[in-house]
Amino acid sequence: MKSYRKELFFRLPARRGLVNITRDVQAAIDESGIREGLCLVNAMHITASVFVNDDESGLHADFEEWLEGLAPEKPYSRYRHNGYEDNADAHLKRTIMGREVVAAVTEGKLDFGPWEQIFYFEFDGKRQKRVLIKIIGE
Repeated sequence: MKSYRKELFFRLPARRGLVNITRDVQAAIDESGIREGLCLVNAMHITASVFVNDDESGLHADFEEWLEGLAPEKPYSRYRHNGYEDNADAHLKRTIMGREVVAAVTEGKLDFGPWEQIFYFEFDGKRQKRVLIKIIGE
């Protein structure tokens, strides 16, 4: 069995943002030479998420509105975690959206349904963050 590791780096200009990273993940699979196996895509920061869903702008706006309703950024004083950094809402949003994706690799391609895409969702941006891609297989 072979393994391959790659990191993606992000520095989003806004506090929150959504990035489709499907092509980056597929490029890592291509680089790995692995044809059959599994691919882990993991947000390496506790205020960011990686998840699978549809690449549709209305849905993306719905995510933002829904998450802000569940864990509003302000007032900062509503959260006990806030102090050094006012990012408690980002931690909660990450918990809801998830930490990672594990996807099958079949014949060298992500084995996805017709609308599935992989996204990086930043909840506390304006600084460098990273995503780990780990591929295992043959």
